Amino acid sequence: MSTKITIIYDNPADVDAFERGFADTKQLELARALPGLERLESSRVWPKEDGSATPAHRLIDLYFADYDTASKAVATEAAGRLFPTIFEIATRGVRIVFADVEEG
Repeated sequence: MSTKITIIYDNPADVDAFERGFADTKQLELARALPGLERLESSRVWPKEDGSATPAHRLIDLYFADYDTASKAVATEAAGRLFPTIFEIATRGVRIVFADVEEG
């Protein structure tokens, strides 16, 4: 079964500064350099219709063939370039999870 790593950026203190930092740190380009990466999805969370805060601001999903491939990827030099940039712009927190992709 394939595995994905999801990076969940909580709502930043300053959305415009976050988006500039996201682009300036070239996070998607750095993520694409992870060995074994099969697919990448980047998304921005829609605002809620009632105006209340969203549960997160942005997501990145990184897909790998399996758990071992994903685990090896995060222990590489490429990951060493990516992950500090993630924490650098996450002013109000970030969560990173590994998940078994259940296709069906």
